[in-house]
Amino acid sequence: MELRHLRYFVTVVEEQSFTKAAEKLFIAQPPLSRQIQNLETELGTLLFERGSRPLKPTAVGHFFYQQAVKLLSSAEQLKSITMREGVIKRTLTIGFGGSLLYGLLPRVVYLFRQQQPYLKINMIRMNAMEQVEALKEGRIDASFGRVRISDPLIKRILLREEPLMMAVHASHALAQKKQGVKLEEIVDENLLLYPNRPKPSFSTQMKGLFSEYGLEPKNLTLVDDIHLALGLVAAGEGLCIVPESAKTIQFKHLEYIPILDDAAVSPVFLIIRNAEDNEYIRSLFDSVYQVYDLEAIKYDRQIF
Repeated sequence: MELRHLRYFVTVVEEQSFTKAAEKLFIAQPPLSRQIQNLETELGTLLFERGSRPLKPTAVGHFFYQQAVKLLSSAEQLKSITMREGVIKRTLTIGFGGSLLYGLLPRVVYLFRQQQPYLKINMIRMNAMEQVEALKEGRIDASFGRVRISDPLIKRILLREEPLMMAVHASHALAQKKQGVKLEEIVDENLLLYPNRPKPSFSTQMKGLFSEYGLEPKNLTLVDDIHLALGLVAAGEGLCIVPESAKTIQFKHLEYIPILDDAAVSPVFLIIRNAEDNEYIRSLFDSVYQVYDLEAIKYDRQIF
């Protein structure tokens, strides 16, 4: 049991509704319900009267609510007093790859800000090589990226493997394959990859993915970024492989189709300096895993 579970429970009691509590917590209702069910399983008792409208806690749930409010209040007081007494305003600078903004990164950073109100957080968009150099030079404190780059001075922690999708114009024959396509079905198509520099990058990852299956695309065009690539797809210029989260980018006549090959995933890494170990970085990791829990995303929690 963690403090966040208590916060979820208290909010549901006070809002008398899972739906209203989810809106207040800025999370989806199904993951919130699962967290409360997990809490009941851990405690071995029901905390809410099922079917009551408005939602009411059981007698045990009411007792648990009273104690949870006290614990949360004490924790907040302790945190505030400690930070006022001992913390000089600090800045944490986070680098990130551009495509990650279309996924869960904004939610992770928003949650991190709420949990670290005395911390100034700066975010800087960087490509993979820039992230590594900025970490080594101390210009950023952590970064989120997709490219595997080995360096003895940095530590790369895999957060998740995000499925890949094919972006295609709605008039293309492959757009009708809603269930998904294999890489071998698109290897001879006009493929738009991004970015065109520097290397290694997402585009070099995609080339490597085809090579893993013994495939070699013949019609490749490298473009600056994901927006240009998808805009050209919407104009009928070809196909593009993107992370699943990029499907939030909408152009008219643009369709997103799953890629079915097992290796068709894009890793998401949190990257830090090899010797880095402080409370803010640990809190950032906690924010990532909290969002993943609420979205029911599978992951292997890493301890560094």
